[in-house]
Order: sequence, then structure tokens, then C-alpha cells
Amino acid sequence: MTESNRIEYKQELTESLEKEVVAFLNTSEGGVIYLGIDKAGNVFGLSDADEIQLKVKDRLRNNIRPSCLGLFDVIHELRNGKDLVRIVLAGGSEKPYYLRKYGMTEKGCFIRIGSASDPMPARMIKELFAKRVRNSIGNIRSPRQDLSFEQLRIYYQEKGFNLGDKFASNLELLTKEGGFNGVTKTKEMV
Repeated sequence: MTESNRIEYKQELTESLEKEVVAFLNTSEGGVIYLGIDKAGNVFGLSDADEIQLKVKDRLRNNIRPSCLGLFDVIHELRNGKDLVRIVLAGGSEKPYYLRKYGMTEKGCFIRIGSASDPMPARMIKELFAKRVRNSIGNIRSPRQDLSFEQLRIYYQEKGFNLGDKFASNLELLTKEGGFNGVTKTKEMV
């Protein structure tokens, strides 16, 4: 058993846990961190796995932004009669994830390269953030799908324009599936 781009071993709970978690959250596949196993794959075990599980949960909840709740599981495991903690991480959808105390900087954002977690270049941080912000509201399905935009139609008809059948698409008010998106809520209120 060796470390890889999807697996990280730590003999004990260390200060670098959040860095490793951030790197896995910023990948598309996620990964697994084992506590109680050294870098060579030797099982050492942990003295109080229950307490460590609680510490891990609290540290991830409080020290990583945006929130990664729901993207990880902390599991107690027995291997060779020794207690381990396995942290299973999904790749997050709100990239870039970062260490709260350093913010969205090269000191706070990490990416997994091989079996290492390296600082994310500033260019990549900006690109990931731009995708997250730009795409979020346009991809969220509006809870109101019964919108008519009748006031908008009347306004344009009075000005001598016909909105036609494609107006919602042209104004980017639809999700990829064709339903009204989150932008429509604000447009309908106007």
C-alpha cells in the first residue's frame, strides 16, 4: 500500500490535515486520508479513534471554506486489530476550496499532484472562482416555473417589438434543461 493521487496516509492527526483535505476537494475525484498509517503503509493505529473523529469533523467544518459539509465522511476502521480513522472526500463543486485563515490565496488553496498536495497557482484560483461565480445562479432551477413575463411583453409591444418564442433563451433565463433559472426570480420582480 502506497500513497497516490487518491490516497494519503498520516500516522497521526497533524496540523496539515486541512491542507490535504482542501487538495482532495479541489480535484474532480476526491480521495481518502487514513489516520494511523505511516507513509510506508505500516499500520500503527490510533489511541482514541472516537475523539479523533470528532476533532476531524470540527476542524473540517471550521477551517475550510466554502463549507465542505456533506462532502466528507469520517469512519472508524479496524485493521490488523488496530484502530484507524478513514476520511473519505468527494471532489467539491464550489472550487476553489481553501484554508479559512489564508483565504483564496496560494497559501490557502491546494491541488493534488501525484501523492503531494501543492499550492494552487494564482491563475488557477482565479479561473476556478470565475467559473463558480459565473455559472452558479444560471444553473439553479427557479422554484417558480409558472412565470409569464407578461409585463415585459406588454412593454416591448408598446415600443413596437415582438419578444418572440426565444426571448427567455436569448436573455439567458433558462437552465440547460430548459426550465427557468435563478435569474428569473429577480427579473420577474422588476
